[in-house]
Amino acid sequence: MTQPDEHQAGFEKLLGMEHIELTADRVELACEITPDLLQPYGIAHGGLHCSLVETAASYGAAIWFHGRGHVVGVANHTNFLRAARTGRLKVVAVPIHRGRTQQLWQVDITDDTGRAVARGEVRLANIASADSLGHDTGAADRA
Repeated sequence: MTQPDEHQAGFEKLLGMEHIELTADRVELACEITPDLLQPYGIAHGGLHCSLVETAASYGAAIWFHGRGHVVGVANHTNFLRAARTGRLKVVAVPIHRGRTQQLWQVDITDDTGRAVARGEVRLANIASADSLGHDTGAADRA
């Protein structure tokens, strides 16, 4: 397991994401809803939910595929179930499918009381490195 907040930087830091658990089989993040994360109607912006879903799935997928290449998101489908105005969001991602070329992760976001706020699915492509395929990339790449 990666230590919490070891990777927090950039966009994640801007949103205030906390890394609670980062493993190949389960990712848990948390995020405090601040005034900066609200849309004009006073509720958490949908982009926040999509970002939490994408980040959680991407961490799990990348950890699972580690050493064989990298992963890239190709689809993020996030459903908004309940408005959240304040409090702390809990984000949990688990794999639905992990194959040779792609992965599918389910991500649930709940509020302080455990009520479902959003649910998403992220499909990621596994991009194998030349080394993991056993290909010789040639002398030019070794120079």
